[in-house]
Amino acid sequence: MSQTRPLIGVIACHVRAGPEGSQAVIDRYVQAAMRHADALAVIVPADPDHAPPREIAARLDGVMLTGSPSNVDPRRYGEAFDPDHGPYDPDRDAMALGLIDAAIALGRPVLGVCRGFQEINVAFGGTLDRRISSHPGRVKHHAPPGADLTAQFTHGHDVALTPGGVLASAYGRQSLAVNSVHFQGVDKLGPGLEIEARAPDGVIEAVFAAPNGAQILAVQWHPEWRPDLHPDSRRLFELFGQALGGERLAGAPRSGG
Repeated sequence: MSQTRPLIGVIACHVRAGPEGSQAVIDRYVQAAMRHADALAVIVPADPDHAPPREIAARLDGVMLTGSPSNVDPRRYGEAFDPDHGPYDPDRDAMALGLIDAAIALGRPVLGVCRGFQEINVAFGGTLDRRISSHPGRVKHHAPPGADLTAQFTHGHDVALTPGGVLASAYGRQSLAVNSVHFQGVDKLGPGLEIEARAPDGVIEAVFAAPNGAQILAVQWHPEWRPDLHPDSRRLFELFGQALGGERLAGAPRSGG
């Protein structure tokens, strides 16, 4: 589409700013994508009624779905509303799921991070586990209560990369050390998604799919956190940049693409 740097849409969250609503994106997502995917970025409001996802996606070269303090409403994946596991952002849910569908229809790449990873699983027909660290034998996927921001993003574990997958091909090794800042995760994997990485307890940490040629890559960790200090994080945005440029990523697709 673009004759210069590709243009990506970075989804916003609908949040309260005092008595009013506000569209907000944490700056590190936008900065990491522009610097390390070599792209231009615009912020896409979580307002599907006035910014129809298909109309928005048609003007973009790709989409980035960010992390967020909010969670996907369980009703989006066929379960009862759960007031104990909010906050929720129904406008973000509708916009994100619409953008994923639109990007697939247009064959455009998508990068999902944390909540974005979970949205992609839901869009493919999967479900979420709202108590990911509470099961016996699970590693702690988030820092202890009360941890400051730096401690939250310092907390982490290794992930095992799927042999022959996009990430294993890109990194040339079998594992990565990643941060871990999530309270929810994949329960049932969405049909058509390929597992790219797992935590030591088996929790799915990254997925890939290429329906209609749209390269969909999503990770449960946060590569946008201080990527200047972490070459492995920068590499993930470089992969997104390659997909934005029309390059077929090594190791993709392995099925269903």
